[in-house]
Amino acid sequence: MEWIERLNSAINYIEEHLTTDIDYDELARIACCSTYHFQRMFSYMAGVPLSEYIRRRRMSLAAADLQDSEKKIIDIALKYGYDSPTAFNRAFQNLHGIAPSQAKKEGISLKAYPPISFKITIKGETEMNYRIEKKDAFKIIGISEVLHQDIEENFAVVPQMWQKATVNGTIPRLASLMNSQPMGILGVSACNDLMQWRYYIAVASTLSAPEGFEEYTVPAATWAIFNGEGQSLSIQELEKRIVTEWLPSSGYEYGNAPDIEVYLSPDPENTKYEVWIPVIRKK
Repeated sequence: MEWIERLNSAINYIEEHLTTDIDYDELARIACCSTYHFQRMFSYMAGVPLSEYIRRRRMSLAAADLQDSEKKIIDIALKYGYDSPTAFNRAFQNLHGIAPSQAKKEGISLKAYPPISFKITIKGETEMNYRIEKKDAFKIIGISEVLHQDIEENFAVVPQMWQKATVNGTIPRLASLMNSQPMGILGVSACNDLMQWRYYIAVASTLSAPEGFEEYTVPAATWAIFNGEGQSLSIQELEKRIVTEWLPSSGYEYGNAPDIEVYLSPDPENTKYEVWIPVIRKK
């Protein structure tokens, strides 16, 4: 229950700062997890990315302000953090389907997007197979790309990385370097460092990284490891179930280590994989 209460406290923080800067790191601190994990968790549980939720809340309040004919559009735009009238118009139209100037007219139809709240819902229609394992630090070799601090912007980065690595022969080259556990092609979201987030396509190996590859050490951690199989989209479905169904009632919370996807077989029609989530016991 404390976990859900912390999430709702983070929502309260958002509500109190809709007319000022919203610090994602502070939201993560309130929820007692990393900034990356908070955004990911929020997206799965709310069904909308954090940045989009904040935009919708601001535009809902902006619509109410526009109904007050005494207020100027430019002043309302500035109030909700838009220095550019064009950017404000675009954001407003995306939610309400009309320009801010039209919203001032009597009888116009507008949309309300109220603040959300979290609660525990018992689901569990399908079993989830998992194990808890404590692992020493291990080295990976692979390629990486910098990830944006707003994870919504990474939805295009990671798939493009995998597509390029598949086409240019990187995947079989990596497979030839694999010589330690976990045995599989890894997708590693190294976002526990506040300075820079990176995504790796890699393998676990004790070898030195050949030219064109780089090394990263996955820190020692305790992992909740979930098994799955199916088509490529099923891994995202499993990750969502972990966050929304397993984690709230598990007795664990996110630990300070990367998320790892372990692809055990290359068959795109029936991929076998594991999802590694870093966890610590709730205090």
